[in-house]
Amino acid sequence: MRKVLACIVVAVLAGTSIASAQQVAPPNSVRRITNRIEPSYPELAKRMRMRGMVRLEVAVRPNGTVKSTKVLGGSPVLALAAGDAVIKWRYEPAPNETTETVQVMFEPNNE
Repeated sequence: MRKVLACIVVAVLAGTSIASAQQVAPPNSVRRITNRIEPSYPELAKRMRMRGMVRLEVAVRPNGTVKSTKVLGGSPVLALAAGDAVIKWRYEPAPNETTETVQVMFEPNNE
């Protein structure tokens, strides 16, 4: 079992809950995540027992695939892992491309 658990908390500007993570949709978007991939905890962050949050802007195509991610804030050590995971996420289809803001939390496991 992994020594480090990466928990994902998704938040986007308003307040709706889905599954075990929280997603909040901005007024022009009601897209829900249908497939969420957890990020790999970077080896350097493991050694440093680093924790933190990375905030990303996510462009989502009409078919629900992620087109791109842009780091808005957070540790550079964790940002690459967060972006690599979120690019694999899938959202429910929508008529137009949307932009979502998500937060990915990294917490070391206490094992």
